[in-house]
Amino acid sequence: MNVLWTPQPKQIKFMERPEYEALYGGAAGGGKSDALLNEALRQVHIPNYRGIIFRDTTKQLEGLISRSQEIYPYAFPGARYNVNEMVWKFKSGAKIFFGYMEHEDDKYNYQGKAYDFVGFDELTHFSYTQYQWMISRNRPVGPGTRVYIRSTANPGGKGMQWVKDRFISPAPPGTVLKEKVTIRTPDGAQLLRERSRIYIAATVFDNKKLLENDPNYLTNLAGLPEAEREALLYGNWDSFSGQVFREWRDDPAHYDDGLWTHVINPFQIPKHWKIYRGFDFGFAKPFSVGWYAIDEKGKIYRIKEYYGCTGTPNEGLCINPIEIARNIRELEQSDPLLKDKQIIGIADPSIYDESRGESIATMMARSPNFTYWNPGDNTRIPGKMQYHYRFAFDKDGDCMFQVFNTNKNFIRTIPNLIYSESKPEDIDTDMEDHIYDECRYVLMEHPITPRQNVLQKISLDDPLDMNIKPKAQKFYRI
Repeated sequence: MNVLWTPQPKQIKFMERPEYEALYGGAAGGGKSDALLNEALRQVHIPNYRGIIFRDTTKQLEGLISRSQEIYPYAFPGARYNVNEMVWKFKSGAKIFFGYMEHEDDKYNYQGKAYDFVGFDELTHFSYTQYQWMISRNRPVGPGTRVYIRSTANPGGKGMQWVKDRFISPAPPGTVLKEKVTIRTPDGAQLLRERSRIYIAATVFDNKKLLENDPNYLTNLAGLPEAEREALLYGNWDSFSGQVFREWRDDPAHYDDGLWTHVINPFQIPKHWKIYRGFDFGFAKPFSVGWYAIDEKGKIYRIKEYYGCTGTPNEGLCINPIEIARNIRELEQSDPLLKDKQIIGIADPSIYDESRGESIATMMARSPNFTYWNPGDNTRIPGKMQYHYRFAFDKDGDCMFQVFNTNKNFIRTIPNLIYSESKPEDIDTDMEDHIYDECRYVLMEHPITPRQNVLQKISLDDPLDMNIKPKAQKFYRI
């Protein structure tokens, strides 16, 4: 018997999962695409089965389609591929489509359609709203099918932040994550439902067949620049191509002494330090308010945040400026870090716009909230450079910007920002950049000169580095 494809142990682990959502991969060479293509075949014996596999562009679909042509017609004789419709049609009547969502609104091309199986190859290339939309399309076309979603991904891409938040950060790989959903019926009753998801990590070291067929592939990955190597060889979700702030370090072991880390434990702010409040307004998108203390040598500490997000990535609370101002006032009157402090507000200058009526700044300044702002400097590239200068460590492990570990949203969003494809020197503004902008206005109030970044010497634990001295050599745990 001619065997077309046999799953390897990590692929089996991914393909046997019972959860509604599963993400597979984390590094290059783990056999992600093959696992996804073959998983889509699981139910093609059922006449009413409909599956779909996505890449973000038609160009990127070419590799998947080409690989499917090496498997599908031989695994299921009689299967035919329709180029115009981008669909495999099987003798049973089942169909597997290929789809793309290059632009946000492309998701509406699938309105009114239903798919038993939805697959995303390179999930980080899609937005969370596109993923959500296809969840709404994930329903049975007829009886007898299993309905579920499967995805693959490497670190990096415009959707990395939400993918990391949903699958990577909550728990170690292989941990089942359960989400409870309450549904209110038309008659007022409440239904409690549960949905589960899981992340199965894999690297090229899990793909023995690839390493046998192409021993040089491992060398190719090891020869990449550090960020790409850490992501594609080891599946490191904190290091990836296009990352803007590669200087960022979050080391809990140094939260107390503050050395070689940008995240620290909170401390009481001396009375004579200046306090600034940054603001970036948002309604449908999140708004961001951050409070900053400046010490005697000009070092800035982000000490508190108020982030207007629903919990769904990049989705705002839809509350008006007056309510935001009231909440700011209450926080500043009650929080020990802010109470009785003289606070200077710096905001996006667009809040002074009066072309459509009363400005946001005027509304927030009215009685009884009296929340005042000064217009910030909104020049983008110099503002980004201020991050770089302040994030830089000196030879003693000190930097000019640190954040209290209570500022969870800053810590979540800033390290995951990537560069724009259309404006390579700037960040991708399609990402969750509201905290970035709000902080940028404050940094531009206190610009500093460029500082050289002297990073702590950290072993890369690279098993291919033959220049490591024997006593210092370590082995990377797979």
